[in-house]
Amino acid sequence: MPRPVKFFYDLLSTHSRALYMFFEATKIPYDPIPVCTTKGEHLADHHKENLGRFQQVPTIIDDGFKLSNGVTILKYLIREKLIPEHWYPRDHKTRARIDEYLEWQHDTTSKVFNAFVQQKYLADAARQEEGKDSNRVEQYRQQVNQNLNQLERDWIVPGRFIVGDRITIADILAACEVEQPKIVGLDPFAGRPQLASWVEKVRYTMSPYYQEAHRDFYKFTEKVAMKN
Repeated sequence: MPRPVKFFYDLLSTHSRALYMFFEATKIPYDPIPVCTTKGEHLADHHKENLGRFQQVPTIIDDGFKLSNGVTILKYLIREKLIPEHWYPRDHKTRARIDEYLEWQHDTTSKVFNAFVQQKYLADAARQEEGKDSNRVEQYRQQVNQNLNQLERDWIVPGRFIVGDRITIADILAACEVEQPKIVGLDPFAGRPQLASWVEKVRYTMSPYYQEAHRDFYKFTEKVAMKN
């Protein structure tokens, strides 16, 4: 009987939420270890050895092998564990399409959305959204909207997933990414019906794991909204 994979995560993290859903859906034995990054727990002494040189979540430890970065972890688990093929099909062209999306996401939404959320959250917390800070936040907001428009236009096909008719790792990563701007009050679905319909399809397909993965995220989002 293989040892459970130790999974260090914070459900405010997009990749942590995607991995949580993946673990649950594939039934890979795992030991969930929550780490609250907003309280700095990922930097605490007792996590230095667990989280390694990057001190970030998500991280896994699989029988002593430590690995970070959500996309890298997903691909590792796909290679090492017995899971349904539809997550990352062996067909080379299908994999290439999934990888094409993951590279696009890495260069666009992942960087821009995280930067926008961080800048907007800090500006709101400090009540300093004026002058230089306001300009920076607005620039990121425009980039977020541009990326969301491109995602809907270039990647979403009505009634389908990002690559074909079955859900893949591209969909769970993308859906978690799209949800992220909600933390700071930006509605990613405003004026984007196809994007909203696709996320609903992912949510339905991944139920109840999608709802579980986002429960604390939605609570945190409501808490932030009440403060502003």
